[in-house]
Amino acid sequence: MNDVTDLAPDLALALELADLADAVSLTRYRAVDLDVSTKPDRSFVTEADLAVERAIRDRLAAARPDDGIFGEEFGTEGDATRQWIIDPIDGTANFLRGVPVWGSLISLAVDRTPVVGVASAPALGRRWWAATGMGAWTQAPTAELGASEGETQGAGGAVPGARRIRVSRVNELADAALSFQSIAQWRDAGYLDQLLQLSQRVWRDRAYGDLWSYMLLAEGLIDIVAEFDVKPYDLAALVPIVEEAGGRFTSITGEPGPWHGSALATNGSLHEAVLEVLPAVATTADGGDGGN
Repeated sequence: MNDVTDLAPDLALALELADLADAVSLTRYRAVDLDVSTKPDRSFVTEADLAVERAIRDRLAAARPDDGIFGEEFGTEGDATRQWIIDPIDGTANFLRGVPVWGSLISLAVDRTPVVGVASAPALGRRWWAATGMGAWTQAPTAELGASEGETQGAGGAVPGARRIRVSRVNELADAALSFQSIAQWRDAGYLDQLLQLSQRVWRDRAYGDLWSYMLLAEGLIDIVAEFDVKPYDLAALVPIVEEAGGRFTSITGEPGPWHGSALATNGSLHEAVLEVLPAVATTADGGDGGN
């Protein structure tokens, strides 16, 4: 595994790629002539999804020619030992409707472990990033985060307005806030009864959706995020951000990493309690199609 010093250039490149992605996507956000089509899995893809991923791939080809790439729109190329995992626009359905909750997800996985992650949501004016051993960070107006929060050093020190983020200290389900993302996901996976049981155990349940839920978790504003029907590119960038903020990230059935078709992210303290409420069912939680 790379050490902190090794990952610093990769994190810097990931942030540069996020700048590039934002510049491309924002030019087509709420465009009246936005080109939209439907993929074979019936999910949407826009011209902006394709353009963002092409731009990122072109930059990686120049900056990291020996690294592999796994992207939502153009698949896999190159070596998987060091693999950049790209979701050009997470929340495409929001993007094409003009809802501002969407963003680009950029991750570097080394030996299938995500070690760098950037989630950039330009329509919200927000960005989050992390690298293993370097903490989790966000960039937002001081008034939004609070002047007393965070630190302006380490991995965020080179980014103006960077502040370190941490998960909550909530340790009882009865005090926890849950984002379940989509009732249809839970129903189709055969877990609707478990969702209802979990919702009855927590203080508050909502469906914030897409990357936004995980970033609220990493900032300590909610405590549990769980969903089905996701691909590795939907999750890989989120894993190091949640974990470096002090949280835990597995599948619904407890397997680590973004590879299992479902996700359970918590502040860590609540993880085992949530897993106990979500026992495996006959319908597998793994292998679902990617969300968009």
